[in-house]
Amino acid sequence: MLLSNYSVSGESNAASNQISNQVYTRKEITSNFKSLNISNPQKQSMNEDARKIVLENGLTVITKEVHTAPVVTVQVWYRIGSRNEEQGVNGIAHQLEHMMFKGTARRPIQFGRLFSTLGSDSNAFTSYDQTAYYNTVERTKLNALLELEADRMHNSLIDAPALASEKRVVISELQGYENNPEYRLSHAVMHAAFPDHPYGLSVGGKKSDVEKFTVEKVQEYYNKFYRPDNAVLVIVGDFQTESTIADVKRIFNNSAEKKVLSAEYKNGIRRDAINRVSTGPIILKEPGAASILQSVYPLPDIKHPDAPALDVMDYILSDGRNSRLYQALVDSGIATDVDASVASLKDFGWYEITILATPKQDLKKIDSIVTKVISKFTEEGVDESELKRAKAQFESSVILGNRDITSQAMQLGNDEVVTGNHLFMDNYLDAVRKVTAQDVQRVAKHYLNIESRTFGYFLPTQAPVIAKNSSSNNKINSNQTHESFTSSSGGVLDKADVLKYLPQFEAPSETLQSVPELVMFPNGLRVLMLPDKSTPTVTLSGYIKAGSEFDCDNKAGLSELVADNLLSGTKTKDVLQLAKALEERGASLDFNPSREGVRIEGDSLAEDLSVLLHTLADVIKNPTFPNRELELSRKHALSALEQDLDDPSEVARRTFVQSIYPKPHPLHKFPTKQSLRRITRKDVIDFKAKYYRPDAMVLALVGDFNPAEVKSRLKGELGDWSVDGKAETLLYPSVSMPDNVIRVNSVLPGKAQTITYMGNTAINRNDSRYYSALVLNQILGGDTLSSRLGAELRDRQGLTYGIFSNFLAGKNSGTFLIEMQTSPQDTAKAIASTRQLLQDIHKLGVTEQEVETAKRTVVSNYIVSLANPEELVHQILMNQVYGLDVEELRNFTEKINQVGLSQVNQAARELLNPDKIVVVTAGPAVATQGIQPN
Repeated sequence: MLLSNYSVSGESNAASNQISNQVYTRKEITSNFKSLNISNPQKQSMNEDARKIVLENGLTVITKEVHTAPVVTVQVWYRIGSRNEEQGVNGIAHQLEHMMFKGTARRPIQFGRLFSTLGSDSNAFTSYDQTAYYNTVERTKLNALLELEADRMHNSLIDAPALASEKRVVISELQGYENNPEYRLSHAVMHAAFPDHPYGLSVGGKKSDVEKFTVEKVQEYYNKFYRPDNAVLVIVGDFQTESTIADVKRIFNNSAEKKVLSAEYKNGIRRDAINRVSTGPIILKEPGAASILQSVYPLPDIKHPDAPALDVMDYILSDGRNSRLYQALVDSGIATDVDASVASLKDFGWYEITILATPKQDLKKIDSIVTKVISKFTEEGVDESELKRAKAQFESSVILGNRDITSQAMQLGNDEVVTGNHLFMDNYLDAVRKVTAQDVQRVAKHYLNIESRTFGYFLPTQAPVIAKNSSSNNKINSNQTHESFTSSSGGVLDKADVLKYLPQFEAPSETLQSVPELVMFPNGLRVLMLPDKSTPTVTLSGYIKAGSEFDCDNKAGLSELVADNLLSGTKTKDVLQLAKALEERGASLDFNPSREGVRIEGDSLAEDLSVLLHTLADVIKNPTFPNRELELSRKHALSALEQDLDDPSEVARRTFVQSIYPKPHPLHKFPTKQSLRRITRKDVIDFKAKYYRPDAMVLALVGDFNPAEVKSRLKGELGDWSVDGKAETLLYPSVSMPDNVIRVNSVLPGKAQTITYMGNTAINRNDSRYYSALVLNQILGGDTLSSRLGAELRDRQGLTYGIFSNFLAGKNSGTFLIEMQTSPQDTAKAIASTRQLLQDIHKLGVTEQEVETAKRTVVSNYIVSLANPEELVHQILMNQVYGLDVEELRNFTEKINQVGLSQVNQAARELLNPDKIVVVTAGPAVATQGIQPN
């Protein structure tokens, strides 16, 4: 919640199928309201049902009952972060976080396997002031999670082999961050801003320090900080408080003798030498795509009385199209993005502004514009409309963040660890409501002092992407790894071990009770509605079959320009009026184009649903595509393309897709500079008229609304929308697998980590093997810490920070892929090990125990995901898009449970073909060992 970008390191999260960095900013603040009436602020209350106790052993326990779904989240927060690190051990808190998954004296097994078997959505992150471990699972498994967390609090194993392996994983993670120029600039600026305080160091760590970590030093930090009296246990969800507290006391009472931490460790390694004198910009001239300006202004700590006014100031300056910096930089075409955030921590904070320039723009000119905007802000102040909008945006972000129990627990845990008060946000919101225009002007004048800031420029040096495509006669040598696949490697995982160490729990018996109501309008529009009164919010999701599959070859990117410009103006409102209508209520509406369609994503407070629906209808029916906005959007698209071509993940994805789907397949098309420049305003208008139709559109809503009223309003807003003819259909040509292995290596100068994509064509969503493929994928690579791929390549060999597999099953096509990130010197070995695992499963299949465990995990993850309104509305929407019955929402779990061993092994034989795949690497040059003539 409180941190700027790149300040938090998280475990690879396979559940979200991405390798990501856990980051929180003040604009992602989340909380949990009970009975909230936004029209009467005095009645708003957060956490009024949250209960806090401190056990005899010093453990702080915070509980909050939320009975909207049969799930519960368990989180353990430790008061240790990078602020507690000594010189020479930068990153040891992060390293320790990784080690906490390696097993305990009582359970010498990868904890990721235990969490996966429970079906828990589990992860962890390290930050400046804290380290947190969080798990969300079905309610019957609450005590099992408590036992596992208590065990690793007291009994974690930290031995030399495990540490050596996990140090390689951490270094892989750090190198992945180094691929991003913004990260590199941020690291340099923060170190210069706070040279003698741990806040100026990278939370993830320093490679040279990580390499020197010893078992003794890591164990020392574990013993000092991982103890009940330095921890906060947070439980939120569907449970009974009294019995749960009794269980917590029983489970966590076997702690070591309580010791008081020294002031230095308890309070952090405090240093006061903060750089408050600007000495000119830090300049990085390195390979990259976009010029970047970053400025950091020192701020007070989180409990300082100026903090609420600083948050309001931030929203006025940087949030939304009507914000001061957006208007001066992005709307003028000088920059493609402005991002700013307030970081308020234990010792102090900072205000960070990051600007991505459009090509050929001078950073000195951009810097002078920023200075002028801030000077005008401090001299003239703000008007009441800006103040009202900013406070509404802040408060709405809090409420809209209250849609899942994991986020609610995050707020409670963070507030308790950082401020010592789990109810901190109650008072904070009240203080935000009382902020005046004079307060905002005063704090801006005091803290946004140009002489106290530290700033830097990233100046990219251009270098072409070099793609090396080996002929189809070359294949990767699978003998790169010499280890046999025993139970301790990536072969058949010994499920008996998992069950041996898994705490007992009752099998869940809940089934989904409600399914959405489907309404068909005469014009073909389909609307699905599922009321949920648990929070005063509405989550909207939609789909229009107007994706890039319909782009012409020479005008690739057309569908994206259309979607990006729907909010640029209508017959009655210009771009700023449309933005203002949403921003002054803290609502959001976005159109996100993809291959097969355009996703609509929106949310609002329940009382503002009418505004959200009216805006949606207006921009869908009446867009005018003004020339100025269209050209600005084109400029941003060109700049984004340059950045994509400097991003190993994007280069690997693009090359992988084009290698699998050759011309003239619709999926082969990607935007180029030439194609984007060919697109005319007439092309945009014609595309919208042809493909945006009510009979090609689906809407889904979940939240606090009356279905009859929503149906009536939609009839009034969209019922008169009509078009001629029938919706366009597109037949995809069949694509066969390659005859053997095809390898493409795209070299991007200046990158530290290699991204690898491996895979081939696969099944679509309506294939009869879909459910078997999901179970198979869970076994193979559905979870980085517990799958066969994760157990071998990450946990045992330490070759990668994150690896996962997936069957991307669309309506018209499907792709099987494996994605991983590795050091370039480890890439060939990782690819060889991966192909060996694929070969093993293809030939030998999987076991009955693996299938049963995977089925339980898939079902549990599904049930947990539906407790989040955003996940729920997405599932409802896509079921309809794929032509599935509304009952699929309820029947999915039964279909998974019906999958048998023979079906999974048949899917493995038919869908996993390690000798007929495309292997794409992007990043630094990769060693060519393992490539030999066929």
